[in-house]
Amino acid sequence: MRFDLIDLRLFLYILETGSITHGAARANLSLPSASARLRGMEDTLGMPLLERGRRGVESTPTGDTLAHHARLVLGQIERMQGELGEHQEGRKACIRLWTNSAAITEFLPSPIGRFLRDHPNVQIDLKERQSSETVKAVLTGVAEIGIISDAVEHGALQTLPFAVDKLVLIASRDDPLAQLASTTLAEVAGREFIGLSADSALQAYLGERALMAGRTLSFRAHMRTFDGVCCMVEQGAGIGIVSAAAAQRYRGTPGIGTIELADSWATRQLLICMRDRDAMPRAEKALVEHLAGL
Repeated sequence: MRFDLIDLRLFLYILETGSITHGAARANLSLPSASARLRGMEDTLGMPLLERGRRGVESTPTGDTLAHHARLVLGQIERMQGELGEHQEGRKACIRLWTNSAAITEFLPSPIGRFLRDHPNVQIDLKERQSSETVKAVLTGVAEIGIISDAVEHGALQTLPFAVDKLVLIASRDDPLAQLASTTLAEVAGREFIGLSADSALQAYLGERALMAGRTLSFRAHMRTFDGVCCMVEQGAGIGIVSAAAAQRYRGTPGIGTIELADSWATRQLLICMRDRDAMPRAEKALVEHLAGL
């Protein structure tokens, strides 16, 4: 049984994209060439690797087994290349780090800045994703390290504490809400909100929480940063939900009121997650230990 590295990468790309066509494009192969390689793998095994589903192609049980071993093989090669690359002048190790909205805007910039300053041969590919997506990405090898909320199941991943993220409601000082000490999302769900961009992890998280309370949220505008949300709220354009650290840092704090969210999900322990800390390449292990303060 012989599968080359191109076969393994192609198969994982197909699973990641849910499409043979898109997987072929990511592997820089023509569709006929990719299809021929896929048929060759299935002929060698004597069993199908893929089946068509509502969301595109999905792996069969045999495909799941192949994908598991393909990730192990390719992950080991990437680790080898990364560690060998540390000996090559000018070559940078690339660490893929997925994280949620609060971590990427409030908790990561300073420590990552210091890490990159002290490690000139490292670069970090940082992506903002929901915690559930990050868990899947780290489990499958799409990302090496993740920052997730402890509210999600992380399976076999190893974790270390990173930071405590508290979400708060903000309102203009002229808004009657600003006089409250605390409230819940369900109680203010009928108001108009200012939020982060619609594709942010926090927006998806808040939408899910509102849905679980039987409500939907209405947004007048979406901003790229917490500071932008605070500024809009200060002008009376709507109310918002931001990280407590952002509300405290915002220079226009006298113009906004901060109201505690009594919902249990509003206070989250952020965790660093990884597959196997001991087996990590030096650069990735160093980043984990730096973020965890070890």
